Amino acid sequence: MCGIVGIVGHSQVAPLIVDALKRLEYRGYDSAGVATIEKGELGRRRAEGKLINLERRLKDEPLDGTIGIGHTRWATHGVPNETNAHPHFSNGVAIVHNGIIENFAELRDELTRDGYKFASQTDTEVVAHLVARELARGLKPVEAAHAALKRLSGAFALAIMFQGDEDLIVGARNGPPLAVGHGDGEMFLGSDAIALAPFTNSITYLEDGDWAVVRREGVTIYDVDGSKVDRKRQQSLSTSFMVDKGNRRHF
Repeated sequence: MCGIVGIVGHSQVAPLIVDALKRLEYRGYDSAGVATIEKGELGRRRAEGKLINLERRLKDEPLDGTIGIGHTRWATHGVPNETNAHPHFSNGVAIVHNGIIENFAELRDELTRDGYKFASQTDTEVVAHLVARELARGLKPVEAAHAALKRLSGAFALAIMFQGDEDLIVGARNGPPLAVGHGDGEMFLGSDAIALAPFTNSITYLEDGDWAVVRREGVTIYDVDGSKVDRKRQQSLSTSFMVDKGNRRHF
């Protein structure tokens, strides 16, 4: 299984994302990566192998930014290498993804006919191009994400970030779990509550078909039809016993 983390925060997020990804190592992985937005521009660092390799890359080439997404990848489409590692980019769209897009070959052919070039062998890059195409057609970021999601078949969880918007991550769940973490002027996404435990134990679990608009001041959740829904916010108390406090501030 892949691991997903997203943070819309108020401090440098790259080291926090790597810390959260370490708590997802139990899922197994063969590569890892982080993307942030700094001064309106997307930046990315990826590495094959263990998280220590990504940490070394970030030490040599730091990433600034108070918003970011991260990923540990277990290869399903494409060999395990840096090119296939997430996050994937397309014209100002950044995405991380867990699961399998079952109709990716059909979508890839469609996008290729429309002139989109693929840098990787992954099904994930298809989603990045789909969102970018909707943006090119004039949709706003949240609308573009929803339009792209409606084209996907399969079991997936994902997080999407948009160049130029440092207060937005769109998350979606259709099968694999995805949790929203609530902070004080900051919000989080994670494949499970364990990843978010150093930051918050106030969690909302997305249900199948849900997609979420995550900003610093909160989250708006929609169902598969685009209607706003309320999902229970709960205290994930068990995680506080599973994770050392370290230098985190919430417990």
